[in-house]
Amino acid sequence: MTVGTRLNDVDVEAVGALVAAVAQDEAKAKTTWAAHVGWRGGFRSEAKVRGFAPTPSDEPTALGGGDSAANPVEQLLGALGNCLAVGYAANATAAGIAIERLDVDVRGDIDLRVFLGLAQGHAGFDSITARVRLVSDAPQAELDALHARVVASSPVGHTLGSAVPVSIERV
Repeated sequence: MTVGTRLNDVDVEAVGALVAAVAQDEAKAKTTWAAHVGWRGGFRSEAKVRGFAPTPSDEPTALGGGDSAANPVEQLLGALGNCLAVGYAANATAAGIAIERLDVDVRGDIDLRVFLGLAQGHAGFDSITARVRLVSDAPQAELDALHARVVASSPVGHTLGSAVPVSIERV
């Protein structure tokens, strides 16, 4: 593959430059990401990330919201699906695998009793399942290896699957 080549609509040159920069200076691998969330009334809020338009959030009417946007747990599932899609695109491109189609369906189960104040315990997902449909002409063994690399390197997947310290302070 030559510099400047695009595969799966990925800028191979830009990704290669990042890999080279991190390989030369490990400090460049340490990154910080941020979001600012502002409440908009009721169960509505907006997340502002970098220079992008705000991402709205609301709850379904069954949970007392106006159902004007995906709720936070749906956005979390979407974040996992999006992260897996990026992982497939990046790793497939690095391996020279052309992707014809990629779909990721993510589902999670939550018992609302803790959220509603009816019980004590774990308020989050009890389980999350992602199902990936990948269409490619690559041999099955290459697709299996690709899947293993994506699962092993997904930042959102690893964050959800690990006990990550979370500090929530009121200032």
